[in-house]
Order: sequence, then structure tokens, then C-alpha cells
Amino acid sequence: MSEVRLTESPSHMATTAPNHRPSRNSGKWAALLVLLFIIAAVVVFIFRLSEKRALAVETERLAVPSVAVVHPKPQAPEEQLVLPASLQAFTESPIYARTNGYLLKWYKDIGSKVTKGELLADIDTPELDQELSQARAARDQSNAQLQIAKTSADRWLALRKTDAVTQQETDERTSTLRQGEAVVASADANVRRLQQLESFKHIYAPFSGVLTKRNVDVGALINSGNTGANKELFDIASVNPLRVYIDVPQTYAPSIHPGLRASIELAEFPGQKFDGVVVRSADAIDPATRTLHTEVDVPNPKGQLLPGAYAQVHFAVNVKTPRLTVPVNALLFRPEGPMAAVVGPDNKVQLKKIMIGRDFGTSLEVLEGVQPNDTLILNPSDSLEQGQQVQVAQGQGQS
Repeated sequence: MSEVRLTESPSHMATTAPNHRPSRNSGKWAALLVLLFIIAAVVVFIFRLSEKRALAVETERLAVPSVAVVHPKPQAPEEQLVLPASLQAFTESPIYARTNGYLLKWYKDIGSKVTKGELLADIDTPELDQELSQARAARDQSNAQLQIAKTSADRWLALRKTDAVTQQETDERTSTLRQGEAVVASADANVRRLQQLESFKHIYAPFSGVLTKRNVDVGALINSGNTGANKELFDIASVNPLRVYIDVPQTYAPSIHPGLRASIELAEFPGQKFDGVVVRSADAIDPATRTLHTEVDVPNPKGQLLPGAYAQVHFAVNVKTPRLTVPVNALLFRPEGPMAAVVGPDNKVQLKKIMIGRDFGTSLEVLEGVQPNDTLILNPSDSLEQGQQVQVAQGQGQS
């Protein structure tokens, strides 16, 4: 048999062989994907960087406190000068013991009206009584010895005239007499001293007034003097008239003079005025407060006015100087006194000490310390410091 071989044509082989040539389109797509990835990474980086910067700016902005502000309001000029004042007793004194002992009895308590020389208390002084008895006995003994010395001296003087005794003996008897007289004088002085100390066992009012304190009770140990732990037995105050002390700002000082009429007003007596008169002033401006310390005396026959009370004094002078009012919540009360927090042109805090006048409830009158164009911080924080940076909240609290 003949062998038959089948052969494939070249054209068929060409159509069935695999194609190994790379495609140009696939390279372009890969490059495009890489470019898109880089662009996306740059966009994300820029976005995160802007977020970080925005967060830093916001953090810095929040670190500077935002404050609401207000401007002082000017008041219309008044026909009177009105200033705050404090009432004090015309005469006030603590009463101390001048002798040691125990409180036997007290006769007047706080609020009692007493007259000068009225008995307030008795002190029991047993040791002092014994010393006085001993001193009196010593004085009697000295008197007896003095009598003997006097008799002896008289006898020797009579004998000397007859030359019965020597001059030396007569001088000795005379000297003994002089010594006896000195001893008696010393004993008398000691008795008088103890008698004066014993007289202090009775406590009397030094002047007419009212008792404001009673610090001891029956049986309490009493030590003389006012040193150490010793405390006063009573406090007494003369309340008619009363002294009213006012610190007049330097601006109004020229209008204040002795004889100027004034009236006193207290919140507990609405609509009622108590007339007084300026009696004296310090005649010098206090450099710390720039005020003139002034005293007004006010009659108080009924005892309505109490020492230590707060009052407002009206002076009968024309006041043309403008005064300002600020809200109560625009002030800081520090140990050095009331202060206002003012925002300066550079948005930094300036703490200014002020002088308060009248209290209107929600607002206060400011006599010194701020100007009408000052920008005051409302509800200032207690931790606010001089020179601290702040930012003013737009459209809040301004007037």
C-alpha cells in the first residue's frame, strides 16, 4: 500500500498561528491610570493640608476669647452733687478694766442708752482688797512709830536747852522723826494708789451714748489694760450727732467748704432726708484715690440713723460735669477695688480702677475711671488680665 501524507497549506497555517505583538492602546491606558492616581493623591494631599491650616486658624481664633462690649451712657447734668458715704458715731470708745478680778455683775446690755457716769458693771477684786487692808495697817504702824519719834524728838529738844543731852543725840532723834514722816507719806501714797485701783472695780460710762458691745459675762476673769489677749468690756458710742465721711472726687473739691448744706438719704428711709452741714475736710487730695476726705455732721435726736450704715449725701452745689452709668455686669470687683475692663484699639484689655457713685439697681454711676468713648467688656471673666488679647463679638452688647 502506498502511504498517503496529508500536508497543510501555508495559508491555513498563517491563519491559525497565535499573535504575540503587544497592543499600543493598552500602554496608553496604563499611563492614564498612573496619571489619574497621581492627580488624586495630590488633590487629597492639598485637601488635607487645607483642612489642617483651617483647623490651626480656628484653634488660634478660639484661643482668643470673644467678648460682648458696651459703652458708658452719659447722664444729664444735675443740680446737686450726690456721693456715697458711711455713717460713724460722733464719739466711740472701747471700755477696758483698770484692775484685775472677776466680773461680779453687769447692769447694761447692748442697745442700752446710758448717760455719763452711769454704772455699767462691778468687778470683784479680793486680792486688791487684801492689799489695801495690808497697806492701811502698814500706814497705821508707820503713824504709831512716827508719834513715838515725834515725842522723843520733842523731849530731846527740851533737854538740849538745859544741856542735859548732847547735840548729836538731839540730831539723831530729829532725823528719826524725819524718817518716820517720810515712811508715813510713802504709806499714805500706797494706800491712795490701792484705793484708786479699787475704785476701778466700778465701771462707769465715760460719756452719754449707746452700748454697742458687751464682751464679758458674770464670773469672767478680768485683766487690767488693753494689751495681749485682754479685750474690752463694753463698746460705747455717741450717736447724736453722727459723723458722715465722704470722699469727694478732685473735680468737685473746690465746691466743698465748711458750712455747706447737705442732706443724707438712706435706702431704708425712702423719701426722707436728714439735714446736715459740712464741718471740716482734710484740705488735701489723697494721692491714692484723688479724693478730698470730708466730714458732715448730721443731728440724730431720735436715733434713727445707725453708725456704720451706707448713705448717699446730696450737696447743694450745681454740678455741670458729665457723669456716666454702666451696667452692673460690666464691672470687676478685685481686692484693690472695683474695676472696669476696657478694650483698647489693639483689642487688648486695659483694667481701669473706677469710683462708684449711686446704685441704680441694674446700673451704677461711675464718677471716675472711664470715658464715654471707652469700650467696656460685659460679664468679664474673673481671670481676665491686663494686656490680654480679646476679640469683640460683632453686633453684641454695643450701645
